[in-house]
Amino acid sequence: MKNLIKLSVLTILLLGFVACSDDENSNSTEGTSRMSVKLVDAPGDYDAVFIDVQDVVIKYNGNENDVSIGAINAGVYDLLELTAGVSGLLVDDEIPAGSISQIRLILGENNSIVVDGETIPLNTPSAQQSGLKIQVNETLEPGIFYEFILDFDVEQSIVALGNGGYNLKPVIRASTVAETGSISGNVLPLGVQTLITANNGVNEISTYVNPITGAFVLSGVPDGTYTITFEADIAVGLPVLVLEDVVVTNGNITALGTVDLNP
Repeated sequence: MKNLIKLSVLTILLLGFVACSDDENSNSTEGTSRMSVKLVDAPGDYDAVFIDVQDVVIKYNGNENDVSIGAINAGVYDLLELTAGVSGLLVDDEIPAGSISQIRLILGENNSIVVDGETIPLNTPSAQQSGLKIQVNETLEPGIFYEFILDFDVEQSIVALGNGGYNLKPVIRASTVAETGSISGNVLPLGVQTLITANNGVNEISTYVNPITGAFVLSGVPDGTYTITFEADIAVGLPVLVLEDVVVTNGNITALGTVDLNP
């Protein structure tokens, strides 16, 4: 993937399913991150493998409760169609920043496998009340866009039973990519409405400073070298300040420190 700054890959053998809570409280972390979760597949020797994904929840470190992301693309996905660059986008939403330990896929009832043209139920014990637990152990920084890719290995994930049935015992390769950076800092004097703009000729991202604290964060800034412009309320009479050659790298926060607009 172009501009890849961080890729952590692990293979997880899920030995069971774990109960989830509907409580939506999360750990207290200032700011939000954008998260996407995509489902892909390593091919298997079946006609189709259907997984009914109804919810995606995450587990924050230091918090006993799971957090439901809420805005997900729920539905039945044929894993064998998610190959050759095709993926199923489960989630693309803002969530509280912080340290997360798990992503859990909550399954519905419509899980099945097609073998030689015959559709057979795919057993997922307690699938309606529990989920596939995937260890990720990732710290999400405010203002950064993270893409989580869950790659099923169908050939290893389907267990044939002696009675002709099939169980789902997932083997998943999970990877994490931080796809943008951010720019942060503080502006003086306090109490002045100030527009901050980052421009590199291709991308332009703007925000306003917090008039009480003087803090600002430009979120979702793609990798590149930027010119940063600080424009205070014209009624205040402060000059426009321009910072050249500010470098942003994916997955990192570029800290500008304190910027004083007083001449």
